[in-house]
Amino acid sequence: MNLSKYQYHFQQHRGKNVIVVKFTYDKKLQEELRRRFPSAKWSKTMKAWYLPDLPAVRKALDLAPKSELSSKLLKIDPVNRAAFRDMHEQLHLKKYSPSTVRQYLSEFNHLLRLLGSYPVDKLTPKRLKDYFLYCAEKEKMGERKLNGKINAIKFYFEQVRHRPKMFFDIPRPKKPQVLPKTLSKREVKRLFSVIDNPKHLVALQLCYGMGLRVSEVVNLKVGDIDSDRMMVHIRGAKGKKDRYVPLPTSILPLLRAYYLQFKPEDYLLEGQYGGQYAKTSVQQIFKTAMRKAGIEKRIGIHGLRHSYATHLLESGADMRFIQELLGHNSIKTTQVYTKVSPRSLSRISSPLDLL
Repeated sequence: MNLSKYQYHFQQHRGKNVIVVKFTYDKKLQEELRRRFPSAKWSKTMKAWYLPDLPAVRKALDLAPKSELSSKLLKIDPVNRAAFRDMHEQLHLKKYSPSTVRQYLSEFNHLLRLLGSYPVDKLTPKRLKDYFLYCAEKEKMGERKLNGKINAIKFYFEQVRHRPKMFFDIPRPKKPQVLPKTLSKREVKRLFSVIDNPKHLVALQLCYGMGLRVSEVVNLKVGDIDSDRMMVHIRGAKGKKDRYVPLPTSILPLLRAYYLQFKPEDYLLEGQYGGQYAKTSVQQIFKTAMRKAGIEKRIGIHGLRHSYATHLLESGADMRFIQELLGHNSIKTTQVYTKVSPRSLSRISSPLDLL
């Protein structure tokens, strides 16, 4: 596909961001576009072909990546735009993870939009405390959300503006101790049995078979799989930590068949337009499989990681071994699985049974 034969511009169509593709009518050019991008659609209203405005599509078309910074800046008063740019720049200089960058910028953006034309740098600790109280009491933000907001604002004043360390004595709701949600081994087996697409099955079996986070699954590259040593290299996981996990023997034939069929070049799971598979796509695969399998538990894809840890514990695996496999910093994080493991609970006899 000769990209120079096409012209592109960006706009919204039916409430979604799209890339409009225009070219001098030529049957061959039209066929090449549809062959390279099967999801290309014709719009009667625009009288043009269009594609979804996704990072992978932009990369395939050799277009500049979308700047989230510019779209957010338009909604911020000019007096505070420099502050937002400085925050954005400092987060990238300190090499914070993409998810942390998004979270911090989102929380800072919320403050700046509330301030309007009032300069953020003029805020005192007292006024900031009032803002956090407003978020907790008026907007009913939970502890986790509020903590993230405080961390983001502290980052701006301490790391960007180099102010002294700030402490905010904000009354916060007690965090509920929620046990991890898991599936039984029978339910996991049923879940896998309803999946026909090899790529979808590989994605979910990797989540459960190695206890991976969905972000770790989509980050896997072909070169991370070492079938000789039967190990998988998990790179740059949560906390920017690497670790190795054993590759389940049972998944190897499926992986090899998947590789021969799909021929991934870089990432093990590639998107429709190449590049990294979307986390939301893996989450949707899980949701669809749960519905097909008739499993009515209210549980997300992270439940496969919880199930992996719980089933390891039930099979007699050492707690510290599980901690290493999951990549937990503290053994206390891993110990929560003892509270949901039937093996641990089965050791306790009710006084009723001893009467």
